[in-house]
Amino acid sequence: MTRIIRGVLMHAPSSPFHGPGLEAFSDGGLAIQGGRIVAVGAFVEVRGQYPDAEVSDLREGVILPGFVDLHVHYPQARIIGALGYRLLDWLEDHTLPEEARLADVTYARALAKDFLRGLLKNGTTTALVFGSHFAAAMEVFFEEALASGLRILAGLVLSDRNLRPELHTTPQRAYQESLSLARKWHERGKLRYVVTPRFSLSCSEAILEVCQQIQKELPGTFFTSHLNEMPEEIATVRKLFPWADSYCQTYDRFGLVGGHAVFAHNVYPQDAELECLASYRSAVAHCPCSNAFIGSGIFPLRRHLEAGVKFGLGTDVAGGTGFGILKEGLMAYLTQRLLPEGYLLTAPQLLYLATRAGAEALSLQDEIGDFGIDKAADLVYVKPPRGSSLEAVLRHAETPEQVLGAVFTMASEADIAEVFVDGEERLM
Repeated sequence: MTRIIRGVLMHAPSSPFHGPGLEAFSDGGLAIQGGRIVAVGAFVEVRGQYPDAEVSDLREGVILPGFVDLHVHYPQARIIGALGYRLLDWLEDHTLPEEARLADVTYARALAKDFLRGLLKNGTTTALVFGSHFAAAMEVFFEEALASGLRILAGLVLSDRNLRPELHTTPQRAYQESLSLARKWHERGKLRYVVTPRFSLSCSEAILEVCQQIQKELPGTFFTSHLNEMPEEIATVRKLFPWADSYCQTYDRFGLVGGHAVFAHNVYPQDAELECLASYRSAVAHCPCSNAFIGSGIFPLRRHLEAGVKFGLGTDVAGGTGFGILKEGLMAYLTQRLLPEGYLLTAPQLLYLATRAGAEALSLQDEIGDFGIDKAADLVYVKPPRGSSLEAVLRHAETPEQVLGAVFTMASEADIAEVFVDGEERLM
């Protein structure tokens, strides 16, 4: 059966950093069959192609592709808002004690439900998730993620030093537990497994060797970790790996920098690190709210662009300030305004970073990220309440750019009216 979604449609099927990028329809139609997009364009044209299709009229807001979150922590969903910390003391005093609670599987399952609900209510349909240090917590997380219908990439987090003892593992246990989880959950439904050392600061060379071995044994798995978030972190990594010329090299030596790798933050990269990331087609998760909230610094967006490094947006809950990718887009815009060498972002570029760029970072651009034919019908319907400030601005906006600018500046969780995954409305 064919269904047509009617409304204001906007997507970025190509990069607005290298061309127009934005495609918009003030009265558009999106035809869906079997969860896939089969036509997109002006409503009258799409209706002409499918005259018998059921029509859902969503003209009171804006329809966008589902958002992609490239970096968000499952165990931290309940501790958003810890003010006044820097990264390392934030971890020690606030975050790691909470992560230790996931040894309790009942707590972990309830938290997983809160976490996935937080993604959905903010319009995120695909997320690269930093998991738990406990294998049992990851089992229940994958169970809940599968039931949610969302596109989730996640894995067991590995560390063997410089954290709380209960969060440490051994190379042998890391290998066995990771392989067991990956063989059970990788490519099951819309789930994908991600090899996840926490960061080089908490991982010995033996753990990084285990990560390399897992990826060799399970081709197609993904990789994620942290990189160059704060000067104190970078200095500590330098002491732990005296042979490395850079933070990035601590991963590269073990073959972990590749086309399926996404590194969070990269606020303080060396030129050689940017060249390395670009050469391997690795991606970076830009987390502007977290970088501001923890005081990390401002992402050198222009340098990444000029080096040809792929990047998209991440919320970094709970270093970040919530699950809203729209808020991340606004903060990216604001922080770039403060840098002398900052990049003046446009509304179409923010939409691209929130959607298609994230898909490209995950090598999923043929599946999600825009309204291309035969792609999954992952959609977000932004509909502000009548009488709200955002509704008034949208009512008087004259161009697609003005509409998008208002959405990124003013929209919040309360304005996400409906979310579709594979053309199906997901319960909010």
